[in-house]
Amino acid sequence: MKLRKGLLLLLIFVLGLQSVGMTAQAASSKQITIFLDGQRLESDVSPYIMPKVNVTMVPLRVISEGLGASVLWSQATRTVTIQKSDSTITMTSGRQQATVDNTVVDLDASVQLKQGRVMVPIRFVSENLGIQVNWNQAAQTIDLYTGAEPTPTPEPTPATPAEPGGSVTPPATNEMRGAWISTVNGDWPSSGAKGNVDKQKQEYTSQLDQLKDMGINAVFVQVRANADAIYPSSLVPWNSVLTGTQGKDPGYDPLAFMIEEAHKRGLEFHAWFNPFRATNSATTANLATNHVSKLHPDWIVNASGKLYINPGVPEARQHIMDTIMEVVNNYNVDGVHLDDYFYPSNVTFNDDVAYKMYNTSGSTDRAAWRRDNINQFVQQLGQRIHQAKANVEYGISPFGVWRNKANDLTGSDTKAGVTAYDSMNADVRTWIKQGWIDYVAPQVYWSMTLSAARYDKVVDWWVNEVANTNVKLYIGHSPYKLGTPEIGWHTSQEIIDQLTYNQKYPSIGGDIYFSSQYLTKNPLGLIERLKAYYGL
Repeated sequence: MKLRKGLLLLLIFVLGLQSVGMTAQAASSKQITIFLDGQRLESDVSPYIMPKVNVTMVPLRVISEGLGASVLWSQATRTVTIQKSDSTITMTSGRQQATVDNTVVDLDASVQLKQGRVMVPIRFVSENLGIQVNWNQAAQTIDLYTGAEPTPTPEPTPATPAEPGGSVTPPATNEMRGAWISTVNGDWPSSGAKGNVDKQKQEYTSQLDQLKDMGINAVFVQVRANADAIYPSSLVPWNSVLTGTQGKDPGYDPLAFMIEEAHKRGLEFHAWFNPFRATNSATTANLATNHVSKLHPDWIVNASGKLYINPGVPEARQHIMDTIMEVVNNYNVDGVHLDDYFYPSNVTFNDDVAYKMYNTSGSTDRAAWRRDNINQFVQQLGQRIHQAKANVEYGISPFGVWRNKANDLTGSDTKAGVTAYDSMNADVRTWIKQGWIDYVAPQVYWSMTLSAARYDKVVDWWVNEVANTNVKLYIGHSPYKLGTPEIGWHTSQEIIDQLTYNQKYPSIGGDIYFSSQYLTKNPLGLIERLKAYYGL
């Protein structure tokens, strides 16, 4: 979700930095500068853009020193091997292919030698090492972020848009028009509001007013981000975003306040939980004494520098359900919402002990065992929610691609490098067919012109999945991509075209946007287009 829209890596093909509208001459007239988490990376050989393929090349030294990766250069074979955590990339000068964790991937540009320096494609290397890359066309800067959660992005390949533009009939007013409000990606509260109750309240109510004004009628607020809470809990510590210290009481009940203010404005309030993520790093020094990683270290798996609660441990699943039910039983929420954090994708997840201890069926298919763990969790949580409060809506927002048709003939016509079923062990099809959830809100974060995972094709697939079931379908949208180099996001009309496309399907009950800050910031004039679409 997520910025989201991450953590999660989707490298379907290799992306070169897109220098939109920039000629080769213009590209060479300004020096490209690289920043890592806000700090400039110095280089004795300037980065440059290869004009025909729009790939930015940087000295190998930037990779090794800036990104904290180990590098081995073989002069004999002219091959570079880059390793960081569990990821290994091998590239050879003159070859248009690379090897990523033993998988061969095509390259737009191979390794080059310039002024005695080995030059490598920055976006390809960075994203395969889990680094988010942003290109600023005007400033000619590359910004690398190690702490962000990159949203999977397939290769931009032009294709014909499906039913874009044109006038539309305003949608029904009872449809879902939701916005995710994240507590880890900067939606709320701001860093300047830590420890300031009045400022936190003002920021939230102002955000609600802006969202309602543009037609939003529901908010999905992240109440559990990293095995913590934005409410007084007897099971998990306070979230550090409130005070700067995990476990410290902020002096009020943010969740009670947020629900009340949303309902005052006629907005639904859905409590959004990240169920199995425990931390965004492997460091536990600043965690509260009652954090799950300290109370139950045997439940925890360190996967590529982040801590996760092991879904294979029945007691751990029960604990997470108990924390969710704490909210259901004590607060007047309209819904319980889970995102796509089940098993992490594209990382080594060492659950050998749990597999041996809890694989009671004796299955030799670990992936099937993992999917069953998640299935049990999804089913049992839904039962508990509806037994306690039948009117509370229970839904999940999975990754947008269930499976590729190449791997399963019943999958979507996509070429995703990450899928919900294979990468995250999330068998969403079973949840829908069994009626364990009230709605599904897939994160369809791609444009109408991205052939590898085209919006309309992905939506078509989900519409077919919910057919003849009682499960409602909402579509997750990505306004955070507006203005980015990825093809299709140069105009806010892209969002309107997607909404217009959805109108052809009565089974689509509405839309949810990631995230609130990318609505209120009005990227590329989205607000006025959205208000016009909603007839406001």
